[in-house]
Amino acid sequence: MSKHTVLFELGCEELPPKSLKTLRDALQAETVKGLKDAGLAFDSIEAYAAPRRLALKIVNVDGAQADTQKRFDGPALQAAYDAEGKPTKALEGFMRGQGITADQVSTFQADVKGQSLDALLPQILQTALDNLPIAKRMRSAASRTEFVRPVKWVVLLKDNDVIDATIQDHKAGNLTYGHRFHAPEAISLTNSDDYLPKLKAAHVVASFEERQAIIDQQVKALADEVNAIAIVPADLRDEVTALVEWPVALRASFEERFLAVPQEALITTMQDNQKYFCLVNAAHKLQPYFITVSNIESKDPTQIIEGNEKVVRPRLSDAEFFFLQDQKQPLASRKEKLANMVFQAQLGTLWNKSERIAKLAVALSAITGANPTDAEKAALLAKCDLTSELVGEFPELQGIAGTYYARIEGENDEVAEALGEQYLPKFAGDVLPKTKTGTTIALADRLDTLTGIFGIGQAPTGSKDPFALRRSAIGILRLVTENNLDVSIEELIKLALAAYGDVLKDHAKTLADAVAFLEGRYRAKYEDQGVAVDVIQAVQALSPKSPLDFDKRVTAVNHFRDLPEAAALAAANKRVANILAKEAAPTGEIVEAKLLEDAEKALYTEIQNIKPAVQPLLDAKDYTTALSKLAALRAPIDAFFENVMVMADDAELKANRLRLLAQLRDLFTSVADISVLQH
Repeated sequence: MSKHTVLFELGCEELPPKSLKTLRDALQAETVKGLKDAGLAFDSIEAYAAPRRLALKIVNVDGAQADTQKRFDGPALQAAYDAEGKPTKALEGFMRGQGITADQVSTFQADVKGQSLDALLPQILQTALDNLPIAKRMRSAASRTEFVRPVKWVVLLKDNDVIDATIQDHKAGNLTYGHRFHAPEAISLTNSDDYLPKLKAAHVVASFEERQAIIDQQVKALADEVNAIAIVPADLRDEVTALVEWPVALRASFEERFLAVPQEALITTMQDNQKYFCLVNAAHKLQPYFITVSNIESKDPTQIIEGNEKVVRPRLSDAEFFFLQDQKQPLASRKEKLANMVFQAQLGTLWNKSERIAKLAVALSAITGANPTDAEKAALLAKCDLTSELVGEFPELQGIAGTYYARIEGENDEVAEALGEQYLPKFAGDVLPKTKTGTTIALADRLDTLTGIFGIGQAPTGSKDPFALRRSAIGILRLVTENNLDVSIEELIKLALAAYGDVLKDHAKTLADAVAFLEGRYRAKYEDQGVAVDVIQAVQALSPKSPLDFDKRVTAVNHFRDLPEAAALAAANKRVANILAKEAAPTGEIVEAKLLEDAEKALYTEIQNIKPAVQPLLDAKDYTTALSKLAALRAPIDAFFENVMVMADDAELKANRLRLLAQLRDLFTSVADISVLQH
C-alpha cells in the first residue's frame, strides 16, 4: 500500500500563550486516535505550535484503509425457513437486498472497499479540532464555525498535492504565512517537507521545543555576560516560548536603588506583569538586570531595551513606594487593624487568633526547644504584615514582608525568620522552617485553625475544604516527625483547646474529631512520600499515638519488607493471626514440660533468647533493628508449622501451643502488624 507524508496547518490570530502547548498536544493526541480508529497506520506525528499556528506532520501514513470482508447477518434461523424448510418472506427480502441466492446464505460475505486517506483525513482533523480543550470558543464575523481564535488559513498537503477539504470553514490550500512583521506575505509550499525550512526563512520557528532551546541558550549567554543566573520558572518559560515566533532575547537594567525593596516583590512584578526573566547572583541576591524576549530582530535593539526599561520603572517604583509607606507604621502597631479583620465569624478576628497562637506557641516551646519569649513575640507579630500595603499588592509576600520589616525594626533572627517560616510547608514536599521559633509558629497556627474549625463543627467534607485542613494536617505531621518532636497528637490538640478556652463549647468532641482527622492523614502523607499502602496499614493497625513513633515504625516496616525473610514471616504472621482469631489463647504461662515436639521446643527457646535482645530496642524505639532481629525467627516458625499440630486433641497441649503463638504474635505486633503486608 502507498505511504504518504501529510502536512496540516491551521493559521490563526495569536493563540492564548498559556494554553498553546496543551492545544498542540491535544491536537496530536486526537489525530492519533482518529487515524487509529479509521485503521490508517503511520510511523509518527510531529506536532508544531507557534503564536499564529498549530501544525502536524504525519509521516508515512497509509494512502487508504485496507479492504475488508464484512459478514451481513440475515433473519434468525427460525424466522428464515418455514415448516417445509423453504425460505420465508423475511429471508427472501434479505436475499433480494444483498443480491444473493438461497445456496449462498450461510457463507455470504461482502467485500468492503477501504476509503482513501483524502476522503477520511478532513473529517478526522475537523473532529480533532472540535475535541480540543477550549474553555471559550470564538468565531470571526462571517463564519459560523468557532475556534479558540479566528482562523485565517488552512494548509493540507499530501506529499506534493493539496487534499481537497474544507476545515473550520476554510478551503485547504498550500499557502502559509511567515512572521507577522518580518515576512507577512504568502508562502507557497510545494511539498509537505518544505514546511519547517520555508517558515524558518520567513522568520518563524514552528517547533515549540526548538524555540524554547533558542531562548534557553540566549538567556544563559546574556546572564553569563554579567556573572549572573537567570530565574526561569517552567510556566513562564513555556508562556514566553508561546508568545514569540522568532525569539530574540535582550538584557536590560534598572536602577540599583530598587534593590533595597524586598526582591520577592520586584521578581513577582517583573515575572507576572512583564514576562521578564530576573537575574540573581550565586547567593540568590537579585541583580539590577532583567531579560526580555522580543519577537522581532530589530536593527536597533537599544530602542527595544530602553522601551522595556521605561515600562518596568513605574512598576518597581510602586513596589518601592509601598515598602517605604509600610515602614512608617511598625508591625506591632498594626494590631488594631488585625482586630478589625475577621478570621472566621465564630472564632473571632485575626488579632484573637494571634493571641491564641501566642499562648499556644509558649506552651509548644517546651516541645520544640524554642525560646518562649521569642515564640510569643513572633506569634503576636505573625499576622501583622497582612495589613501592609506591600502584601495588599503582592499577596504571595505574606510572611516574607513581615521578615523584612522585623529586621528593619531590629528584631532578632529567630523572630524575624519565623514570620516568613510560619507558612511552611506550603505544599507537599515543600521545605520546613529552619528556626525553632518558625517551627513553633508554623505548628501553632495550623493547630489553632484545625482545632477551631472542628470545634465549630465545620470539618472538611468531600471536595469542600475552605481552610485547606487536609494539607495543613499533613504539614502538622511533617513538622512533628521531621523535627523529631516526641509528642502525641492528643497532647497537641489539648494545648490548642486550652488556648481557645470557652470560645469552643464541646472540648471532648473536638478533641476526638480533630485527633481522628489527623490520624486519618497518615496515609496521604506517606503515599506522597512513595510508601506502599500495606506498609502504612501494618503500622495503622497498632494506632500509635505519636507521629514520631508512627514514622519510626513505618521506616522499620519499609526496611523489613526488603529482607529475604519478609514474605515468609508475613505469611506466618497471617496464619498465626487467623488461628488466634478463631480461638484466643488461654491466659497463663507456657508450661515448658508440655512442649513435646522438637520444633515447638526450638521455637520456644528461640523466642526466650530473642526477647531480652529485642526489648531494649523497643524501649529505645529502634524498631528497624528490632524487626531485623525478629527476622531470625523465620526458620523455627516454618519448622513449627511443618511439624506441629496446634489444634491438638489434648486440651492442655492445644492451650500451650496457642500461648506460644500468642507470645510470637505479641513480639511482632510490638512493632507493626506485618501480617497485612502483601507479597
